[in-house]
Amino acid sequence: MSTLERSPNVETGPGARPRAGLVVGLALLVIGLVVVCFFSITLGARGVGPATILKAFLDFDPNSASETVIREIRVPRTLIGIFAGAALGLSGAILQGVTRNPLADPGIMGINAGAAAFIVFGIMVLGAQSVGLYVWLAFAGAGFATVVVYGIASFGREGATPIKLALAGAAVTAVLTSITSAIIMTHVDALNELRFWQVGSLAGRYFPVLAQTAPFIVVGIVLALGTGRALNGLALGDDLAVALGQRVRLTRVMMFVVVAVLCGAATAACGPIVFVGLVVPHVARMLCGPDYRWILPYSMLLTPMALLIADIIGRVVVSPGELQVGVVLGVVGAPAFIALVRYRNLAEL
Repeated sequence: MSTLERSPNVETGPGARPRAGLVVGLALLVIGLVVVCFFSITLGARGVGPATILKAFLDFDPNSASETVIREIRVPRTLIGIFAGAALGLSGAILQGVTRNPLADPGIMGINAGAAAFIVFGIMVLGAQSVGLYVWLAFAGAGFATVVVYGIASFGREGATPIKLALAGAAVTAVLTSITSAIIMTHVDALNELRFWQVGSLAGRYFPVLAQTAPFIVVGIVLALGTGRALNGLALGDDLAVALGQRVRLTRVMMFVVVAVLCGAATAACGPIVFVGLVVPHVARMLCGPDYRWILPYSMLLTPMALLIADIIGRVVVSPGELQVGVVLGVVGAPAFIALVRYRNLAEL
């Protein structure tokens, strides 16, 4: 019997929700995401209506500024928000499950720090100046940081335990951040190029960026959605997971590969986006209970909604300018998480 088949079934455990209610919840989230996507396309410095949207796709006029904005800017921006949000939500949920740490998020593996370090290296050594090249540099840096963190945490007989993973992630993040800071403080060109990417944004991300990152995210999503039973086993502790037939080390390696693919692609596409990977899985857990087979799809749908709503807010509040989505999420996400911790026991999240 396979590891996934022998993982525990928590559908009838404490905090479990009726299956029919969970399915209805997913359907409502899909509808909600569609509505948010509609507003993401229509709202901004230049407002457009449903008729203009239909015309942009069914009878496109290249001389129409509104139709061009829809096809060339709003639609790819919205699609990148969907893909990146889904990747970050799944990554956060998997990391919190695999490390059994309610404060775990994609940054725990040094992903943002690794991506930033490789971009700085590309600017200084390779002369990189295009967004397309930044995508691949960020993806390589994210993967490198993940491998280093897991490699360090794997030393010792017990392997990569949750505590060792968290400590290794913090250490690698500190080292890479220090190296990056040392370079950009002495090279103004690197600072100017990096600062626009490092804020975290959906602005200026067009179809070429989507085409380069979406295949990785799609593969990561398919793999991530199949890890629910394994995460349910890990949530019970390593000893009990082993007793149930799981190969804990192999499972963790597989999880981190999935997270590296998802986070690397999302970070490469829109920079380091904070808080959604940390907060949204907790919200999903509140809605659907402790079963990771439901937490994962709920997180996959909730996070793009949160990301696109933050992007819409950033476009509207300072119109005709805009705030980057990373700034909005930092401002809104911090109080939201404090409230979540304040009114709900963190151990239950």
